[in-house]
Amino acid sequence: MSLLGIDIGGSGSRVAVLPLGGGPRLELAGERAGVTAEGSSVPATALALVRAARAAWPAETARIEGVGLGATGLGTLVADPAALATELGAELASDRGSGADASRPTFAGTDASPSPQPSGSRPRVAVAIDAVTAHLGALAGRPGAIVALGTGAIAFGTDGADIWRRVDGWGHLLGDRGGGAWIGLRGLETAMRAHDGVDTAGTALLAAAVARFGEPMTWPAQLYTRHDRAGVLASFAPDVTAVAADGDAAATAILTDAGTEAARSGIAALAPGLPPRIAATGGLLAAGGPLVAAFRDTIVGAWPDVELVEPAGDPLDGALRLAELAAAGGIRTHAPYVWTAEAVA
Repeated sequence: MSLLGIDIGGSGSRVAVLPLGGGPRLELAGERAGVTAEGSSVPATALALVRAARAAWPAETARIEGVGLGATGLGTLVADPAALATELGAELASDRGSGADASRPTFAGTDASPSPQPSGSRPRVAVAIDAVTAHLGALAGRPGAIVALGTGAIAFGTDGADIWRRVDGWGHLLGDRGGGAWIGLRGLETAMRAHDGVDTAGTALLAAAVARFGEPMTWPAQLYTRHDRAGVLASFAPDVTAVAADGDAAATAILTDAGTEAARSGIAALAPGLPPRIAATGGLLAAGGPLVAAFRDTIVGAWPDVELVEPAGDPLDGALRLAELAAAGGIRTHAPYVWTAEAVA
């Protein structure tokens, strides 16, 4: 028996299979999410990852007990997340054992109640917005808030029961303040101002942008026609970070603003009733520098007694925890954040 977790973002996707009887965690990478006039590519990407996992590890995926998926735009760009949960369960239908000896975890802990699965049923499936799996990964079920900074940016506060507070995650046109696409877009805007001769402060960013994308006249065609525009914008964020590391004031200001915006979202996600606990997660934080400094300074300045904690795991860890919860019946639908599909005999 195994659990299957999926993490889909604007810069890439991953699937993991975790055998419950021991053995190494298995992982594969997949395509990043995109958006067209027809909607999000998340459902197609999720199904492709499941099929790739089954092809790569037929024995380990023959008896999947629980599936957990966290995806960007699931609550805003996917028409029917509940239908996706059902479809994933159907894709993984198999003849599994009862699993009656498993303890039953809940969002914030475990109880001792077994949750038997009927033989021959589909696995239980839970799909969630990416902030939920980021929360489960970073805080491992503890109440509090998280800020996830990847291609996009979202903050989420919950106790897993009664309190659910989402902040941002609205995409690169309306928000994602402090995320990779936000940083990349502002870096390109500053570079274009230097190209136009309006403000020479962006000269170093212009050189970096030309090195990555070519001449500025080609940038509109490279960006406006892409279904994965957010990911393309985010690809420039590491260049902004590198230019800032060389002491460039314009790039440093962009990263400082990003950290400040992300911190404000995190503070707003600490809804009344939640402990003052915040974890930040996501690839953007690895570089440290002005973004992380501004994030910490802004939070501590606004809330001196806040507990800033290191993340216990990443969103893929959270997706596997969601799969565990789903398998044991420890989580239920809580739209517009989580949708479940029960086991079907």
